[in-house]
Amino acid sequence: MKRFPLIPMTPPLRRLTVMASLLLLGACASTYDRVTNIGEQLPLAHIENPLQAPTYQPLIMPMPAPVFVARQANSLWRPGAKGFFRDQRAARVGDILTVNVAIADQANVANTTNRSREAAEDADVTNLFGLEAEFGKVLPNAIVPAAVVSLGNKSSTKGAGAVARSETINLTVAALVIQVLPNGNMVIQGHQEVRVNFEIRELTVVGIVRPEDITAANTISHTQIAEARISYGGRGQITDVQQARYGQQLLDIIAPF
Repeated sequence: MKRFPLIPMTPPLRRLTVMASLLLLGACASTYDRVTNIGEQLPLAHIENPLQAPTYQPLIMPMPAPVFVARQANSLWRPGAKGFFRDQRAARVGDILTVNVAIADQANVANTTNRSREAAEDADVTNLFGLEAEFGKVLPNAIVPAAVVSLGNKSSTKGAGAVARSETINLTVAALVIQVLPNGNMVIQGHQEVRVNFEIRELTVVGIVRPEDITAANTISHTQIAEARISYGGRGQITDVQQARYGQQLLDIIAPF
């Protein structure tokens, strides 16, 4: 029985093997899900407590020292209240806040660069201590003493680039207050899924808001959310056909040409 020699596993080859294995495992799992969902509606994600998610981490930011205000038992005014009546705006963990996402970005950038340079230098050794005639003996018909050294350099660079981008998104999503920071700012997180036929559209909003920016209607604009992370996308049959196959994606990554 003929045995073939084993190929030594160098570190780059080992990493490539691991990446290919993980890609194949992910492809198998995705293929299995797609096969089992043939002719069926895509399932919506379950509503879960974000604090129990494996990837959840409490947000820690530099905050001023909390200020404690003594309460007066016989006073009608509550410290920190916006009025004599209860404020209906989100203020505590578990409250709901409406986020208006209205993105209308346009950018047009064009750059053109032209650069050229030309340099030349000539040197002769017609009077090199009387030894200039020796060059002809060593290399006859090859050296001209009047132009024994000649240097020249010429370079030219030309570049042009253009970027044109236009984005328009108008959405509304209800977010949940999941954390109140020591200075009163709130961390919100909202996730929305809409299924239309065999396509699911997803919208996710995460960030930090100030209570002062919340309107009387308990709404806030996405431009007033600090550290905002807004994601809008989808999954389903239409999204699937717009993606390149796993083999093509792998070749795009590792192909050097």
